[in-house]
This record gives sequence, structure tokens and C-alpha cells, in this order.
Amino acid sequence: METAADLAGGAGTRPYDVVLFGATGFVGELTAEYLADHAPAWCRWALAGRAPDRLRALRDRLAVGRPHLAELPLLVADCADPESLRELAGSTRVVATTVGPYVRYGDGLVAACAEAGTDCVDLTGEPEFVDLTYVRHDARARETGARLVHACGFDSVPHDLGVLFTVQQLPEGVPLRVDGFVRAGAAFSGGTFASALTSFGRGREILRAARQRRLYEPRLVGRRARAPLGGPRFSPETGTWALPLPTLDPQVVARSARALDRYGPDFRYRHYASVKTLPMALGGTAFVGAGVTAAQLPLVRDWLMDRYPGGKGPSAERRARSWFSVRFVGEGGGRRVLTEVSGGDPGYDETAKMLAESALCLAFDPLPRTAGQVTTATAMGDALIARLRATGIRFRVAHRG
Repeated sequence: METAADLAGGAGTRPYDVVLFGATGFVGELTAEYLADHAPAWCRWALAGRAPDRLRALRDRLAVGRPHLAELPLLVADCADPESLRELAGSTRVVATTVGPYVRYGDGLVAACAEAGTDCVDLTGEPEFVDLTYVRHDARARETGARLVHACGFDSVPHDLGVLFTVQQLPEGVPLRVDGFVRAGAAFSGGTFASALTSFGRGREILRAARQRRLYEPRLVGRRARAPLGGPRFSPETGTWALPLPTLDPQVVARSARALDRYGPDFRYRHYASVKTLPMALGGTAFVGAGVTAAQLPLVRDWLMDRYPGGKGPSAERRARSWFSVRFVGEGGGRRVLTEVSGGDPGYDETAKMLAESALCLAFDPLPRTAGQVTTATAMGDALIARLRATGIRFRVAHRG
């Protein structure tokens, strides 16, 4: 068992291309399995976490049928030990982290990556964490060349890249309007549940972080890009009820639109959950409202987290039956297009795939020169779309008009 300090070196001599941090968690193990099967032979990768015994046990499982992984490097690092995070960041070109809730456990690693010039990808869907990361670490990451790419799972890859794909089907240099409609049939893990409850219970902190970000973020000049919260409505384009989704996803899309001229001089995106019937829509609204209310009470929130702890999730059989579909309706310049991004289990199998492919994309693909806090569309764009298509995630044009 090695520590990252044994291996840290200069940017040109780092021993690893990709390190997976939080490898023994539920999504971490799925991501490790994906890398075990899909990382190219020349990829130098390692597993990292705070528990050596669990790392060794994971490596043993991965080595079954894959004898070349019997000596896969294992690195010990802990979110509570800043020095170990600095050593970890200094040992690799890209860190992929699954350790959340990120607002509690993620800042130290991002700080270490920004300082070391190391690319970092995560699975956060937490607006507060993303905004605080921008305030605290974007400037330093720009200086060192680090790319800090949040939301590299179902939050928010299908939405961010799906909107980019949709925009590319529309005319250039004109105002564009895109609406996204999300449908999924899947279960969730304890980690996702903990992250959701944490966000629901931190409304004031989320608003405070957003205000801080606005003080630092440059204003867009000569163009406009926005993601307003739409109202509930029936969508004739999809034949479903559309409920506004106040998640991180539309914020990510708007930031991509601000960074890329291809989105036109005046861009607007609205993000919806797509529900087949009105009773389902009303029931879903009531369920989310109950979750938000419960999250305001610390004792109730802690009880709920104890009832569904992290590190566990749906079975392989349940995940095999899961699916997602995001349909986009784009308009501009007299053109109208309906596109779709779809795949299998969104929260776990496909999320692990998206995180791993994002890390491999940053490590090996020719990409635009970017640095600081950037989105998947800005940092990887077409290269990541091509990777995901090759793995079975579908990007298609359903209708042009």
C-alpha cells in the first residue's frame, strides 16, 4: 500500500493518468468496474480512499477474471487530512471523486487539485458546492491550468451535452430557445438520498453562495444566456405534463451557453420533469414538498439518513430494468428540432460510465484549451459526446421542422 506522497512529482512526471477517489463507495465501485473493463491498456490508473482494507478487497474483486489488475495501485487519502489530498492531487493528471455530499467533503480535494494544476471531475448536484468552488478556487485553477468539472454524472451530463447537441442542429448567430423534458425509471442510493436531503436543508446557504458567486463572476457582454424557472404546463411536444425542475442542471446549461458563442446572441433554457398524467404530477410535487419540509428539521433529516445510509444502492437486477430519457425541443432562426438523449440506469450504471469517460476524456483526448471551473460542454463537448455514444448512450435527432 502506497501513499500519494511516495509518488508525487512534477506535472510531466506524475505516475498516474487517472485516480478514482472514493472507490469503495457504491458508485465508486461501479466506476472502478467500468475502468477495469474500459480504460485503455496504456492508462495508468489507481484506486484511492481512506480505508486500506476496503481498497484491497475491491482490488481483489476487480482482479477476478482480470489478473492484470492484481497489482493495481492503491492510494490512501482522507478528506479530513489536507496533506493527503495534496499528495493525491500531485500524483495524477486527473482525479475522479465520488465522495459526497460534496459541500461537506469535497472542498479540500478541489483546493488541492486547483493548486497542483490537476483536473478534477465529480458527481455533485449541489449548487452551493459549485458556487463556493468557483469563489474559492476558480482563479487559482486558471493560473495552474486545472480544469474543475463538476456534475459529470446524470447531474448534469445528459442535459448539458444534450442541449449542446440540440443547439448544433439549429442555425448559428440567432436567438435560440431550448426546453428539456426529463423522464426516468430508476431507484436511488443512500449517497444520493443524503446529498438531496443536505441540499433541501440548506436553502439559505445556497442563496448566500449564489450571491457570493455573482460578486466574482464577470458579466456577459453583448450576449445573453439564461435558464429561468418555467411554470407547470402540458407539453404537446412530448404529450406529458411538464413540471419545473429547480436542479443544478439548468445552471450548468446556462454557464455553457455563456462560455460558447455557438449558443447565439440570446439563449434561453428551461428544465422540466416529464410526467405522463396529472395525478402523477400532483403526487410528485407533493413528495418533493414533503422532502423539502422534512429536511428543514435536523432530527428528522438525520433519522432519514440513518434509515437509508450511504454505501448502498439498488441491485444489479433493479439497475438493469432502469432507464432515462431526456427530450429537447429547440427553436431558432425559423427552425425547430426535437432531440433525445437516452440510456440505461441513470443514477448508477450510466453515472459511473459518464464519470469514468469524463476522466478519460480529460486525460487523453485533444480538447479546447480551458482552465478553471468549466462545464462538460465547455471542456469536452463533442469529444465526450462521441465517447458516450460509443458506450451505448444515445444522442439522436427525432424530428426536424
